[in-house]
Amino acid sequence: MRGLVVDHNGVLDGAEEDRRRWRKLLSAVREEGLAVAIVSNAPDDASSDPIRQWEKDGYVDTVVLSGEVGVEKPDEKIFQEVASRLELPVNDLVLVDDSIINVKGAVEAGMIGVYYQQFDRMIVEVQNIFELEGEF
Repeated sequence: MRGLVVDHNGVLDGAEEDRRRWRKLLSAVREEGLAVAIVSNAPDDASSDPIRQWEKDGYVDTVVLSGEVGVEKPDEKIFQEVASRLELPVNDLVLVDDSIINVKGAVEAGMIGVYYQQFDRMIVEVQNIFELEGEF
């Protein structure tokens, strides 16, 4: 796996402690030379500024918004758009999302899907997949 794709709403927008841990994880993933993206079923307007801030702050390589590309998760086309922007095949990507329907769509598109319920559960899977060490 060469890329991590993360949903925003319900995943990255949690409590401050979870956001701190996500920032640490995303930084570690990028330090390993892996690609990172956010994919969200959000509009392409000012309400998405907090999502785009993750890219401006250097935690992710790209942000893909459904309002920008015209399709929503779980449509395979949005996952293909993420892969295209990261210049990776879709089957080299892992999606973390709090919607099991979106996770299923990602898996059907060829990705590995991780169902997000809380950070401590997710981190075990992500560390295993990417062979990351450390405390997050």
